[in-house]
Amino acid sequence: MPLAEKQQQLIDDYGIIADPQERLSAIVDRARRMPPLAAPERSEGNRVQGCISRAWIVGEVRAGRCAFRADADSPLVRGLLALLCDLYNGATPAEIAATEPSLIEALGLDRQLSPTRLNGLRSVRAKVREFALALGG
Repeated sequence: MPLAEKQQQLIDDYGIIADPQERLSAIVDRARRMPPLAAPERSEGNRVQGCISRAWIVGEVRAGRCAFRADADSPLVRGLLALLCDLYNGATPAEIAATEPSLIEALGLDRQLSPTRLNGLRSVRAKVREFALALGG
């Protein structure tokens, strides 16, 4: 599925939850089912700089498509990381480099998060984009 369609699907899936707080809770709850990163993956090289909480993201390439796994000390940050991983998993490096996560605004998350959390999300996006660009995206 093209990344633009995947992003719209995530917007549609979470957008059916009318209450913004319940929507954010659903995002956090979904992340609870993600396996945590192994201790060696929680390295400084995988750490997202600019997040209030300690957060890590690991990128891999499989058959020309990117796959991301993430973890964080904060359940909220972990949920937001999982949402971005859901968005970008399976995309090509070029798609990732070219596609901003508009679902944050579309779902109203930008109105629920503090400026420091939003800055952390920008740092996550920058790290994902950096990974894609290093692959020629």
